[in-house]
Amino acid sequence: MSRTRLNLFIEPEHAKRLNELAIKKGLSKSSIVAAALAAWLSPVSGEQRDTAMAKRLDRLSRQFEQLERDQNILIETVALYVRYYLTVSTPVPEAHQDAARAQGRLRFSQFIEQLGRRVQKGRRLFDEVRMDGSVETSPSAPGTGREEAR
Repeated sequence: MSRTRLNLFIEPEHAKRLNELAIKKGLSKSSIVAAALAAWLSPVSGEQRDTAMAKRLDRLSRQFEQLERDQNILIETVALYVRYYLTVSTPVPEAHQDAARAQGRLRFSQFIEQLGRRVQKGRRLFDEVRMDGSVETSPSAPGTGREEAR
């Protein structure tokens, strides 16, 4: 097989990475460059590369849309909770504020523990809420007597 000799100039970092790859794969630098050039110039490889890129972009778009949907749900959830809380909560008399703060710290501590368990197990409340708005029954709601086992 006849080959043409070329003298090329490449960036030092590329030369270093090419040398490392050649050692790692046990191939000559010339064969690696020839394979890369063939892949770059091949119309089939170009089409495959474009198809793979399009699929990847589609997947990234779907993931972004899911993140955007989840974020919108989270924002609405927090906004509704804050509005509800501010609407129905009554001021605590001065004499009971220390007890209310202690109860709040306890509830918050339980909330953080439950959150940590859910995150560790990979569970998400979003997964328990169906698209039709109904909620799967799960022993995870704090204060219902059905808290998750520790």
